[in-house]
Amino acid sequence: MSSAFPLFLTLTGQTALIVGGGELALRKARLVAGSAAQGRGARLVVVAPEVHPDLAPLAAEVRHRPFTPDDLDGVTLVFAAGEDEEEAAKVAALARARGLLVNVPDRPHLSTFIMPAIVDRAPITVAISTNGTSPVLARRLRARIEATLEPGLGRLATFLDSFRGAVRAVKSDETARRRFWERVIDGPIAQRFLAGDEAGAHEQLVKTLNTDAAAAGDAVEGGSVALVGAGPGDPDLLTLRALRVLQNADVVVHDKLVDDRILDYVRRDARRIYVGKAKSCHTVSQDEINAILVREAQAGHRVVRLKGGDPFVFGRGGEEMAVLRAAGVAVELVPGITAAAGCAAATGIPLTHRGLAQGITLVTAHGAAHSGPGADGSPSEPAIDWTALARLDHTLAIYMGLSKAGLVADRLIAAGKASDTPVAVIENGTRPDQTLIVGTLDRLGPLAADLTGPALILVGKVVTLADPAKIAADILTTVPVPGRDADTTPDTGFKAAV
Repeated sequence: MSSAFPLFLTLTGQTALIVGGGELALRKARLVAGSAAQGRGARLVVVAPEVHPDLAPLAAEVRHRPFTPDDLDGVTLVFAAGEDEEEAAKVAALARARGLLVNVPDRPHLSTFIMPAIVDRAPITVAISTNGTSPVLARRLRARIEATLEPGLGRLATFLDSFRGAVRAVKSDETARRRFWERVIDGPIAQRFLAGDEAGAHEQLVKTLNTDAAAAGDAVEGGSVALVGAGPGDPDLLTLRALRVLQNADVVVHDKLVDDRILDYVRRDARRIYVGKAKSCHTVSQDEINAILVREAQAGHRVVRLKGGDPFVFGRGGEEMAVLRAAGVAVELVPGITAAAGCAAATGIPLTHRGLAQGITLVTAHGAAHSGPGADGSPSEPAIDWTALARLDHTLAIYMGLSKAGLVADRLIAAGKASDTPVAVIENGTRPDQTLIVGTLDRLGPLAADLTGPALILVGKVVTLADPAKIAADILTTVPVPGRDADTTPDTGFKAAV
C-alpha cells in the first residue's frame, strides 16, 4: 500500500502561499488559481523579489520581496517553489513547525503533501500520484486516463446530483438506491446525456424513477451468482469481465487459492465470505458452500463465487451451477485462465509443440477413487486410466498432485511411460514467489517432496523448452530437442524462485 493517503482538500475561503516567482511557481499557481476561478479554490498569495509576468495576474496578492516567517500568518497550505534550495528547505521547516501543509516540488522528503497529476472534469476530479518518485510517469498516466474519459462526465455528475433527493425519497434502502444508480449510469440514460440529448435523458430518468415508485420503491432486483475464474494468481491475468463483475458484487465467496491482490479489486463495501479448503482441512464443505450461494442469491444479492484458475477446470463449478439452476437462481459463468495455461506461460513452457507434443491432457490426482482405502489404511488412489495417459503423445498437466507425485510417477512408468521423461513442478505459478523445479519422471516424488503448493506438475518433452532464466541452470535431458544437443539429466532437479 502507498505510504501517502489520498485526500481531496477543500480550499474555498482558504489562503495558499507560493514562495517563488519562476516557472516552477507558475505551474503550481495555475493549479490553485484554476480552482479559485471556478469558485472552489484558495486565495493565492505570491512572495518573491521577481515574479514571472504570467504569474502576477493569477494571484490575489503579490509581495515583491524575499520571504519572511510572517508570510505564513493566516495560510492553510504552502508551496516552497523557489529556485534556492536552502530557502525552500527553510520555508518547509517553518511551515511544518506551524502544522501547515507544505509542498516542495521534486523534494518529497521535505513535503507534507504531494501534488498529484490531475484530470479535471469538474465536479469529477481524478488524481494520480507516484509518491513523488516520478512526476513524469504520473503525467503520462494522466494523459492516458484523460483520453478515455468523456468530456461531458462532469456535467453528467451534476445532472445525476440533481436527482439524488428524489431517488432517496423513492428508495430508502441503500442497496436499492445503488442498483438504481448503476442502471442509470450503465444504461441508456447516461448514454443519451453524454451524446448531447440532455432533455431526453432528463425525461427518461424521470419516467424510470416514477415507474419504480409506482411499483415498489425499495424492491431490490432478484439475486444472481457469477462463477468467476480468478486465474492462477497474478492479478494481471484477471479478465476484464471478471473485474467488472467483482466491482458490482454485493457478496464475494472466495477460495484459499485466490490471491489477496485480486481481492483488492472487490468493492470495499461488499461482504467477503471465506470458504477456503486445504489438504485434510475442509473447513467448509461443498454442500455448505452451495447453501451459502443459494441463500445469498435468494436474498437479492449479486454474488460472486471466486475461484482460482477456471471454475470449470477441477473447480466444482459444474456442481455449483447445477445446484443454483435447480434452486431457480440466475447463473453466469466468467471463465478464468486455468493453471496449466498460466503456469506454462510463466515458465516459458509451450503446452504443445511440433515434434514434442501434439496435445495436452488435464488431469487431477485427486479424482474420484475406484476403490476404498487400502488394508494398511492408506488412501485410495485416483481412478485414472494410466495406460491411456502413458500412451498419449501429449503434455500431461496434473493438478493437485503434490501429495501423490510419487504415485503418479510410479503408475505412469508402470504403464509404459519412459522413466527419463522430462517433468516440471511449478509452485505458486505466476506469482512473485513462483518456484520451478525440473527433472525426470523417475525423480518426480523427491522433486515435489519439499513443496507445500499450490503446484502444477507438467510431464512431457515440452519441459525441455522451459525459459532458462526461470531455473538455476539449463535443462539437461536425454530427450532430443530440435536445434539442441542431447545430454544427460542428473538425478536431482534444479530449483529456482523467480
